[in-house]
Amino acid sequence: MKLIVALAILLASLNTTAQDGRQIKLCKGNWVASLALNDAHKLPFNFVVTKETSGYSFSVKNGEEVIMLNKPVRRGDSLYVRFPFFNSELVFAVNSRKSIEGYWVNYNKGSDYKIPFQSTKKRSNLFSFASKKKPKYTIGGKWEVTFQPNTNEVYPALGIFNQDEKINSISGTFLTETGDYRFLQGNIINDSLYLSCFDGSHAFLFKSAIDNDSLHGTFYSGSHWSSSWNARRNENFELKSPDELTYIVDDKKVEFNLKDVAGNPYLFPNHETYDKVVILQVMGTWCPNCLDETMYYKDLYNMYHQQGLEIVSIGYEVGDTFEEHSASIKRLANKLGLDFTFLVGGSATKRLASEHFDMLNQVISFPTSIFIGRDGEVKRVHTGFNGPGTGDYYKKYVENTNSLIQKLLAE
Repeated sequence: MKLIVALAILLASLNTTAQDGRQIKLCKGNWVASLALNDAHKLPFNFVVTKETSGYSFSVKNGEEVIMLNKPVRRGDSLYVRFPFFNSELVFAVNSRKSIEGYWVNYNKGSDYKIPFQSTKKRSNLFSFASKKKPKYTIGGKWEVTFQPNTNEVYPALGIFNQDEKINSISGTFLTETGDYRFLQGNIINDSLYLSCFDGSHAFLFKSAIDNDSLHGTFYSGSHWSSSWNARRNENFELKSPDELTYIVDDKKVEFNLKDVAGNPYLFPNHETYDKVVILQVMGTWCPNCLDETMYYKDLYNMYHQQGLEIVSIGYEVGDTFEEHSASIKRLANKLGLDFTFLVGGSATKRLASEHFDMLNQVISFPTSIFIGRDGEVKRVHTGFNGPGTGDYYKKYVENTNSLIQKLLAE
């Protein structure tokens, strides 16, 4: 299933203003953009400029998805364009018909977290130094992956890649026990694999050497973090089931007392959830995997709410105050047109979420979902979320979860 989210930036006029005051008509079509993570590494992504009656629209393509930005605000010679779901934006000025330049700022990491951004009008492979010739390596299939090997932070992953050898294009993702790395795309260059993802929250760059059925590389996340990783081809490898990682301790009941986004107390369970099938979603609006899950839950709610399904999402947010946390949650709910219940958990820490949900062994991931039947008993606890970027894994999860909800509603 392809996740397609329309993205448009509407400018005030058909022309844009360059830094020297000239009015410039941007070239429409495919552009290639990049984030300069450091002096040595750039993260590329696809950018499309479209000319419309009321102005220009700009599209950021991240693998199979196209992400919608909000209407820009002009300040001086620059445009400030926010991503729709995450607290980040692109800020750029026009250099010429075929060049824009600025930076990406991620406010969830602080107002000073800025990564230089530039885009030029050209058509090429995502990694522009890649040859379009058929590569000598085939990496399509499944890979057993280890991130941060030989450290205390080691963790496993499943790499799934699709390869179009005719145009030297690689797509796919990494599944982990706490969620996937969403839509990745890239190329093979000589003896190396290059993959990237940019969605307004994630800024991921993967590089690795290819040694037949082994990969050895480095994973860069934003401008301040990197780790090593390795992989070996293994078509039989699977991660632990996400339904087995988090569980109820000592048959405790699911009970909590939090506040809704208006500041009113919300005690669970209550009369609104009595004799209902309930999904409790522990999440954060800053979290791309949570966004993917929330989009699926929107469809699930629309299908089954009238039959007795209730969804209660508890947001753990970036910010210092209840008002900031509430505003972030309300912004997401309004943007997606969500009708289910939203509560404010507090700061975005798994420690706090584990304190609130002390009937669980621990909250090890945002998101974590608790499925409760009409009898008030927990039927499933699901850790993390592997979304549309995982292809058949996502489709299977949707099928299984839809079947579970249908079964619980019928009981």
